[in-house]
Amino acid sequence: MSFCGRSAAQVGFIRSLRRPPWCHYLSVTSRAADERASPAGVVPFLHAHPDFGRLWAARAVSFLGDSVGLVALLLYVAEHRRPGLAVALLMIAGDFVPNLLSPLAGALAGRAGRAGRAGRFGARWLMPSCEITQAGIVAVIALILPGLPLLLLLVAARATIATAFQAASRSVVPSLVPETRLAQANAVLGMGTNGLDVIGPLLAAALLPWLTVSGLLLLDAAIFAVSAAFLLTLPRTPRTPPREDHHEPLLQSVQAGLAYLWHHRYLRVIAVGFCAVVLFNGVDDVALVYLARDSLHAPPWGMSLLYAGVGAGLLAGFALLARFPRRIPVVTLLTAGYFVSSLGNLLTGTAWAIAAAFGLQCVRGLGLSAMDTAHDTLIQRIVPAPMLGRVFANIYGAVSLAAGLSYLFGGLLLYATNPRVTLIVAGAGGIAVTPVVAWRLRAAAATAASQAEPRA
Repeated sequence: MSFCGRSAAQVGFIRSLRRPPWCHYLSVTSRAADERASPAGVVPFLHAHPDFGRLWAARAVSFLGDSVGLVALLLYVAEHRRPGLAVALLMIAGDFVPNLLSPLAGALAGRAGRAGRAGRFGARWLMPSCEITQAGIVAVIALILPGLPLLLLLVAARATIATAFQAASRSVVPSLVPETRLAQANAVLGMGTNGLDVIGPLLAAALLPWLTVSGLLLLDAAIFAVSAAFLLTLPRTPRTPPREDHHEPLLQSVQAGLAYLWHHRYLRVIAVGFCAVVLFNGVDDVALVYLARDSLHAPPWGMSLLYAGVGAGLLAGFALLARFPRRIPVVTLLTAGYFVSSLGNLLTGTAWAIAAAFGLQCVRGLGLSAMDTAHDTLIQRIVPAPMLGRVFANIYGAVSLAAGLSYLFGGLLLYATNPRVTLIVAGAGGIAVTPVVAWRLRAAAATAASQAEPRA
């Protein structure tokens, strides 16, 4: 992998990845004064970085709108004469189709970091444009309440635009906070988005006695408009020297993004490892329902309690990472996240009571928060700005497809065995992947760093 065109900080970070753990420890402890100067916690961090705070607010309310809108759409399609099929098609249109189109969405998001387009097509305009477009699509659905075919088309279009927005919003973080604060910034973002993602269904349930499905959808559209208003206050993306792909056609941009990810050895290991862990563990979304009902004989609220455990663990993990930034090297945080999240599923398969399963799913949530923070931080530190949107969209699109495959194959395993066996196999598979990923990351970092030496 050539390091031509990389900043000194990016090359230095790649080199640091091949150092043994004790070197990482020394590099962290040697920055003790800088650590004390870092604002700990969510509110102090947002106060110290107001531009990032506006991005945080936009992302958080956007997730809130997604949650409210999903509840409204599920209620609407549930009235279809074949509700089971309608709900399945809605989920495919909202989740699966955008993942197939993620390279295209990533190419659009990548233009947010493209040189020379900071004023006309940069992140400052691309992200609010995505939110306004989503608001318009949701408003159309609310006003005409279309039949299922048109509804699915509109939902797929909105979800594809949302994919571009999420990729662009992740790619713009390095321009809003110092490089040493990236991990903390990603943890703060994760806490905000996951927190309001949980609140969304509760808000929708509370408003249902007063609002119709159309009313909830119009509220969703208004929330997207609020997000766009926050984004319009972001500073302009700094201009960079012109690149030769300045006028690159969209299809060529898609191909370049896929090729970059495939030929970048370190990123390829991250993407494959991420997908492998999700391929094993994604089935827990299905298996937990049957674990609570059939294995633990819990009442209906027991199923909700298990899913709440994951959410509680996520929020606690993000809060800890925001409170104690840079205490753990990012690569260590990544592999620890793989291990802990997988261990949570494995042990949940052995749970003897619903309370124990809840606690073990909290452990899984802690691991997931570490995974999410580490993935975003590594990608932001390694990938140059013009490629960030494409890399984020392609990796997270592939991960979502891996989750879909996990539902399929894990569902077959669940049918052939039982939820306990399914969760144990899922967790064991993720744990087995962890040392392989750690080994391959170290080898890839050593190779990349050695290639960068002549440019030092």
